[in-house]
Amino acid sequence: MSRIRIAALLAVALAAVVLGGCHSAPDGEGTGGGLASGGRAGLTSGTVDLGSVEVKEYQGKQLGSINDFRENSIKGPQRVDRATYRLKVVGEVSEPQTLTYQQVLELQPAEKLVTLNCVEGWSVDILWKGVRLTELLEQAGYDRNAKVVVFRCADGYSTSLPLDYVIGRDLLLAYQMNGLELPPERGFPFQVVAEDKLGYKWAKWVTSIEVSNDTRFRGYWESRGYSNDAKLPGAE
Repeated sequence: MSRIRIAALLAVALAAVVLGGCHSAPDGEGTGGGLASGGRAGLTSGTVDLGSVEVKEYQGKQLGSINDFRENSIKGPQRVDRATYRLKVVGEVSEPQTLTYQQVLELQPAEKLVTLNCVEGWSVDILWKGVRLTELLEQAGYDRNAKVVVFRCADGYSTSLPLDYVIGRDLLLAYQMNGLELPPERGFPFQVVAEDKLGYKWAKWVTSIEVSNDTRFRGYWESRGYSNDAKLPGAE
């Protein structure tokens, strides 16, 4: 690897620490833990009032806690009104959708145990429940020949993922974590569960899903030097 390449990688890593580049998936550090512990020493977010008991174990695996997450979003937690919230599915689709929060919840649910890995070097295992993005796209009549899916969020954040990855990995748009509704601090109403991608691809507070052919699109952190691929080392 050239010295120039090494220097570039080090610059991006330093930016991650200074700028908190995990955004939408960028909350979380974790090895599991107590519900009201507030996470581990040094975490920058306060505890979330869980209100009820979150799932701590799934199929024999210890889960991280909602309170294990760091707050690294670009504008702080967003307070989205579920009564007026609308999710738009637009772009290269034959039937653009505008869905209420409840309409999304009425779709077939699915759940996955997926680890969120932040570019800063921490990770957390969470049981996610939500709707398959494939179902949302099929409902809108998406163009199978399109290239990317662009996610836009309530705080102005954006990112994108390849369409074939979204479909092939059967990604979730989550509305629960560890059996509890996503709190505002963690992305209510919806967060993308971008498995095997670094945290900045896990868009939170999602308001728009756009099917696009614009392979040159770069999201918030990607336009600031982060890899557009964001693939975890060793991931297929």
